[in-house]
Amino acid sequence: MPIGSAVIGELLDLFRRIADDVESALSDVDDWGLSGRRPGQYSADLVTDEVVLRALDAFGVGVLSEETGSRNLDREVVVIVDPLDGSTNASRGIPHHATALCAVDDSGPGVGLVAHHRRSTRWHAVRGEGAFRDGTRLAVVDGSADWDHAVVLVSGPMPASHPWWQSRILGAGAIDLCMVADGTVDGFVDMSPDAHGVWDYAASMLVCREAGVTVVDAAGRDLLVLDHDARRTPVAARPSMIGELLEVRRGSGG
Repeated sequence: MPIGSAVIGELLDLFRRIADDVESALSDVDDWGLSGRRPGQYSADLVTDEVVLRALDAFGVGVLSEETGSRNLDREVVVIVDPLDGSTNASRGIPHHATALCAVDDSGPGVGLVAHHRRSTRWHAVRGEGAFRDGTRLAVVDGSADWDHAVVLVSGPMPASHPWWQSRILGAGAIDLCMVADGTVDGFVDMSPDAHGVWDYAASMLVCREAGVTVVDAAGRDLLVLDHDARRTPVAARPSMIGELLEVRRGSGG
């Protein structure tokens, strides 16, 4: 079942239903403590993961989930999923968390959806067919780099020096990258050493690329890996700004 035109619609419908079901499950969560199973995992992560896996297993795809690892990676379509990106935000009542799903095949990312659970905003992309925010097509207009007015989202410690106007740390990479794609901010840079798993950025990477935003790993590695243990350092901006953003990241020494 490669991601052909007949499957794209089914996957998008599936991802939307999953996002709806996760949102409903979150409304019933009363335990926002840590799960005790692994560092940084919340009980709510497992609740949402169960919702997602039930739907994906029924659809017959392989799965790579942050919370429970991988299964059936030999299938023609594998869905990379972060059931609750920004779970620390969610546990503290910070309204910046999402569900991210990305279907990949031998040609790479094919269909992606990021659903912001506190703003009812959804970004999605289809390989070769564009990126959208709430149904509106995204197309970043590149021009000369205007660092004097640029706002860049940062994950991890702030760089000691940088050329942009202001920084923000919001704590949910999937949403943060989509905010670069839709022009809300001008860039995203991970300042921590190899802190992101592929589930943090796969869906958003497709949204960015289809919108005209460049997304790369700071160390030049392939970002798309079906390895639960692999970590990467994503950096994203429109083409005229990505070079200098990478210089800042590489100059940090992290």
